Amino acid sequence: MFRSIGHIVRLGRAARVLARHGGLITPEQLREAPLAARIGVTLLGAGPKPRAAKEGDALSAVSAALAELGPSWIKLGQFLATRPDIVGPERAEQLSELQDRLPPFPQKEAEARIEKALGRPVSELFAELGPPVAAASIAQVHKARTTDGRTVAVKVLRPGVKRRFQRDLESFYFAARAAERFHPPSRRLKPVEVVDTLAHSVRLEMDLRMEAAAMSEMAENMKNDREVRIPAVDWERTGEEVLTTEWIDGVPLADVEGLKRAGHDPARLADVVVQTFLKQLLRDGFFHADLHPGNLFVDTDGRLVLVDFGIMGRLSPYERRVWAEILHCFIVHDYRRNAEVHFEAGYVPPHQSMDEFAQALRAIGEPVLGRPAEEVSMGELLGRLFRTTERFDMATQPQLLMMQKTMVVVEGVGRMLNPKLDVWHAAEPVVRAWIGRHLGPAGRLEAATTQTGQAIARLPELLQNVADAARNLANEEHRRETKSTDSRARADWRIWLPLWLAAGALMALAIEQWW
Repeated sequence: MFRSIGHIVRLGRAARVLARHGGLITPEQLREAPLAARIGVTLLGAGPKPRAAKEGDALSAVSAALAELGPSWIKLGQFLATRPDIVGPERAEQLSELQDRLPPFPQKEAEARIEKALGRPVSELFAELGPPVAAASIAQVHKARTTDGRTVAVKVLRPGVKRRFQRDLESFYFAARAAERFHPPSRRLKPVEVVDTLAHSVRLEMDLRMEAAAMSEMAENMKNDREVRIPAVDWERTGEEVLTTEWIDGVPLADVEGLKRAGHDPARLADVVVQTFLKQLLRDGFFHADLHPGNLFVDTDGRLVLVDFGIMGRLSPYERRVWAEILHCFIVHDYRRNAEVHFEAGYVPPHQSMDEFAQALRAIGEPVLGRPAEEVSMGELLGRLFRTTERFDMATQPQLLMMQKTMVVVEGVGRMLNPKLDVWHAAEPVVRAWIGRHLGPAGRLEAATTQTGQAIARLPELLQNVADAARNLANEEHRRETKSTDSRARADWRIWLPLWLAAGALMALAIEQWW
């Protein structure tokens, strides 16, 4: 009871802060809310305010409100930027520009946290530890020089941030459970699962060893990509609350004029940004999900440098195959096959009409794909697709929404560098290579061979399981029957018949997959 009151008080305070800065609730969202929610919003004075005169004013209001509420709310805002199905496309667009900046905490406190996390005096680790050069909601970064003379970036977790996140996440769960209980239409959006995803992401982000591991994995994935560079991790100076990596001296990607003065070609870099993301997405299934310009630099050799690996996304091999085929079907205007892929993947429930869904896909694709190449957007195409979810009872797929939102950001970065960027042309070499590798005859043969090999490798285990189950059943029956010879013969027969039937079925499956 008292905990619920605490959650209500905290959420009410947040609503008032948001209202004071312009609010996050649109008139449309308020009209669709249940009566109790509308009354509560009105009493708290947290209803929608007149629209800001300028988009920048609205963004500043949102940023100021979330900064006042603290780190948890900044992260919630960044996370909701990937969920236009919840906050609406306009709010999601504003939130995607949200800057994660807070005042730094004191230098002495940072040094104390480094010593506690790494178990050694700062003087043994660093010959010099400079003041913070950047401060965000979860951590701040210092430029330092190691005792062996290397220049590094040292990321230090904010004091008390874990405890505050845990408290605020409990309030988010309280609000999500209330929404599912009292507002049935919201259940399609799975608000509790949304908070689960946020909580999981934040837990990973607050363990800086996981960020170091993500950097290491991506560096390994991209070691043969000569136009991309991932900073190396200094594992000796890295722990749960401290991350040390090589320092990058480069030009920020947002400084287009600076790139030109340094002799770099912005148009080439635009292609590299798009291709890098698609390689991560399709080839590796592990992508940087926060590719805004502040996390991208260009080094002296013209390589694209990625930093800040706190927010990452993954797609399974099956999801990659599905979405590569969906994109390919849009490109070739094959809307019927596109619909079939959605149904086969289970994204659209079987009770829906495939013909109507194919018609909806055509209505999505033709207006976008019919524009001049430099105006066509993959992110917009996917965004329109995901906005059809309610009409066809499609379950929300958080990892796919993260992919779509990252694609929007990547395209924005690309067009910042090259206003005439043809995203489809830039993506074509990566997509064509992946489709040829995985959806062509060679890819299908490899998939069948892999599945056959996996089935054969599991055959002894499966046979043993069948044998054990059959033997247990036979023993149980044997205890209930008399000890006559006929009973034992029947029991022996029941042991081996399922075993040989299972073996035959598995071999038939293996042969079918091979051919």
